[in-house]
Amino acid sequence: MKSMKISEAVVRRLPIYLRFLNELSRMNVTTVSSQDLGNKLNLNPAQIRKDLAYFGEFGKKGIGYDVAYLIEKIRQILKLDREIKVALVGAGNLGRALSNYNAYLQDNMRIVAVFDAMPDKVGEKLNNLTVRSMDELAAVVKEKQIRIGIITVPASEAQNVANHFVGAGVEAILNFAPVVIRVPDHVRVHHADFTTDLQSLAYYLENEKTDANRE
Repeated sequence: MKSMKISEAVVRRLPIYLRFLNELSRMNVTTVSSQDLGNKLNLNPAQIRKDLAYFGEFGKKGIGYDVAYLIEKIRQILKLDREIKVALVGAGNLGRALSNYNAYLQDNMRIVAVFDAMPDKVGEKLNNLTVRSMDELAAVVKEKQIRIGIITVPASEAQNVANHFVGAGVEAILNFAPVVIRVPDHVRVHHADFTTDLQSLAYYLENEKTDANRE
């Protein structure tokens, strides 16, 4: 892999490539070109080639990419070839949905512990996982060597949960709460904000309507 810093945009596209490659593999497709990938994913083939070239030379001119080999390499790049344990805080509707569909985190990523601050939720079963008290979080993270935390609590509680995760030694956080959380530089945070995504979609709908009226 080249020593240069890889942009977040490139890293975020890799799972998209992997998902489509897995679909091709299930259809017994053995090779694919960057042109085919671009057509299916609505991306520039040159961008796909550039993204993959950051990590090595995986394709052959005139042939394309070996699907199985590229799947293996992208999984290695994303560290999906090793076990990554995940903890979730917030046993409400969203937390329950994520826990009940553990395949949402594919490969070797698994939610292995669920926590909630509400006493009436502690002890419930979610996808064979027992909801634990927040008082147990630090010990369980250490015991199970959990590296990623998911936050599915109300906005008012998200920072407090993030502080618990940081204190327990979690290295990365996926935050579903509609609020920006603050963590030390060594902890990576990705925000999954449904409200922001919906509002941005509304902008594009309005623009399309305006453009249509001008024609």
